[in-house]
Amino acid sequence: MPTERVFSGVQPTGNLHLGNYLGAIVNFVKLQDAYNCLYCVVDLHAITVWQEPAELTRNIREVTAAFIASGIDPKKHIVFNQSQVAEHAELAWVFNCVARLGWLNRMTQFKEKAGKDREAASVGLYAYPNLMAADILVYRATHVPVGEDQKQHLELARDIAQKFNNDFSDSIRAHGLDEKFFPQPEPLITGPATRVMSLRDGSKKMSKSDPSDYSRINLTDDADGIAQKIRKAKTDPEPLPSEEKGLEARPEADNLVGIYAALSGRTKADVLREFGGGQFSSFKSTLVDLSVEKLGPIGAEMKKLTQDPAYVDSVLVDGADRARAIAGQTMTSVKDIVGFIRKK
Repeated sequence: MPTERVFSGVQPTGNLHLGNYLGAIVNFVKLQDAYNCLYCVVDLHAITVWQEPAELTRNIREVTAAFIASGIDPKKHIVFNQSQVAEHAELAWVFNCVARLGWLNRMTQFKEKAGKDREAASVGLYAYPNLMAADILVYRATHVPVGEDQKQHLELARDIAQKFNNDFSDSIRAHGLDEKFFPQPEPLITGPATRVMSLRDGSKKMSKSDPSDYSRINLTDDADGIAQKIRKAKTDPEPLPSEEKGLEARPEADNLVGIYAALSGRTKADVLREFGGGQFSSFKSTLVDLSVEKLGPIGAEMKKLTQDPAYVDSVLVDGADRARAIAGQTMTSVKDIVGFIRKK
């Protein structure tokens, strides 16, 4: 197996959709051949905003089912939920004491999620970039597949790793450890459709929170639902352009072409060479066929898996046991480095 290690996580907040699949999960599947992979259902991150407990349980299982149904092999790689591995939270506290307040104040995503009433936001929502750093570094992961909106948080993880290594350099050497104890994880941004937009408004990201179900394709949608949503997707009256430059002022066209490219494993330029000059009606029909072919089996397998919660839970327990073995080694070293006394 390769020595480089990938870590990534998906929040269990319900209604997994095409954006989650093309922006993250499809790339997770591809990375299995080149890296040792840990794929985590980040349930500790989910509770930074209120979650109904019973719904959270269902959502954890749904994300796990999506991983497996999409082609992630939980026997060759590690699939688990974050809350079963206490070392995530343990290292996050150490990082709370390493990271600087000014660093967190610069995190744009907190400002967006907290909105105008920041005083009412949870401390967890504010500090969760430190937990994200712990998620990655507790496994000393070398690579992290991230979307554009998470690149800032990965930079923070790199800053925390560097500051920890610098602050404790003497202790790290005294314990006979590599002076670069925590690695500098590299971002992996792959695929032609890492950012999938709403089917109703090409200027907005596809989101489960959009009140219109027609704005997104859910991974659990059946063939008829997928077809109906694509046919009703917003377009403009012009034919498809023959070159990518022609998509610049046409967000809905750009989005649909990007979805087709990602599902077919091609570039936007290739898609436009085939469909450029044609009308949206015929392009949408082809996109319907492709989407049903690619997504239909995933949705069917997800439904089958979620009807067997005992099996899904067994995958998570097994994955957590294997993850804990790695994370525990890291935390043992961290405790020695920091100066804690521990059972030996």
